[in-house]
Amino acid sequence: MVEELRACPACESQAVAEIYRLDAVPVQSCILLDSEAEARSFPRRPLQLKFCDDCGFVFNAVFDLALVDYASTTEESQHFSGTFNRFAKNLASEIASIYDLKGKQTVEIGCGKGEFLQELSQQTGTRGLGVDPGFIPDRLPGADGHDIYFQREYFDSTTITDPPDFVVCRHTLEHIPEVGRFMNDIARMIGNRSDVGIFFETPDVRRVLDEGAFWDIYYEHCSYFTLGSHARLFRRHGMDVTKLYLAYDNQYIIQYAKPTIGSRPLPEEDDLDTLRALAKTFPRKVAETRAYWTDFVQTRHAAGKRVAIWGGGSKGVSFLTTNGLGPEVAQVVDINPFKQGRFLPGTGHRVCGPESLKHAPPDTVIVMNPIYLDEIGSDLAKNGLAPELVAV
Repeated sequence: MVEELRACPACESQAVAEIYRLDAVPVQSCILLDSEAEARSFPRRPLQLKFCDDCGFVFNAVFDLALVDYASTTEESQHFSGTFNRFAKNLASEIASIYDLKGKQTVEIGCGKGEFLQELSQQTGTRGLGVDPGFIPDRLPGADGHDIYFQREYFDSTTITDPPDFVVCRHTLEHIPEVGRFMNDIARMIGNRSDVGIFFETPDVRRVLDEGAFWDIYYEHCSYFTLGSHARLFRRHGMDVTKLYLAYDNQYIIQYAKPTIGSRPLPEEDDLDTLRALAKTFPRKVAETRAYWTDFVQTRHAAGKRVAIWGGGSKGVSFLTTNGLGPEVAQVVDINPFKQGRFLPGTGHRVCGPESLKHAPPDTVIVMNPIYLDEIGSDLAKNGLAPELVAV
């Protein structure tokens, strides 16, 4: 068993306190298994969230990185959604409006399947290097060896031979337990250059604390940030934050930075007092939210209703396993064809495609992310279905 962390990994403060605990959760939630039996027996470990009163960082104090294998059959891509694709294209356009990257080198840390780096290259003319152990060449045919290249490995600054002019890191920082060491590694890659642009996108935990959104807490996410704690981490490691805001229905932190120091904090960074208050009320709030959704599902199941959840990724796995839901949920739906026909860790639910609902219509569909409500409603209508449609 891994030793419990007593100090904050972001600022090393000892002023940390537990705000949430789960006895056993799947050690990976973006992984899909080949059989129900394999999925049900997937390893589980405890989760213990702590809040740092000095910097606002939230972290899993008993996280064990050795249990997570991002080079395995991880399926994190959201690019099968039109809603998400429009968001990604707009982000690339925003970057293009701020930086002149034509002919310059971009390194994306945690590039996933490479879709965003490809979009950025197409819009800006940048030369791209994507680093991710889970990259699958067949998923991005014709890309490697042209404007963008990939290293199928965990990020290590010593393997980056061409210093970047621009650094991208989307939905990766939340998977890093030693966030301070990670920032040092980025600084080492940049070197003494002060003209390098930096772009980070990370889930926002303030909403999770405010809503008691337990479905957004799972093992791979060992580090949780708000606008303020995200910026404080960067400033602590010698970087100025130049632009900071929430996007994607206020779910994601968007932050631009540069490797210099001296600027005043942005107004959005002043959130510590609010975070301290939210951390105090979170245990009660999350208990209430869990109870509500457990009752919501069990009541409909007891009445003979067929309940489905839409979203066969981390949110869906957490929604099911946190509250011990099994047969009460009849179907798990996802538009990603690489998830369909495979099984969720913990519960063993088989992921199906939207078209399968025509043969077994659900009475209630619970959407794991409210930003997709319109898109999912349209998919249901195309299949001639009009179930009760709600979002977490």
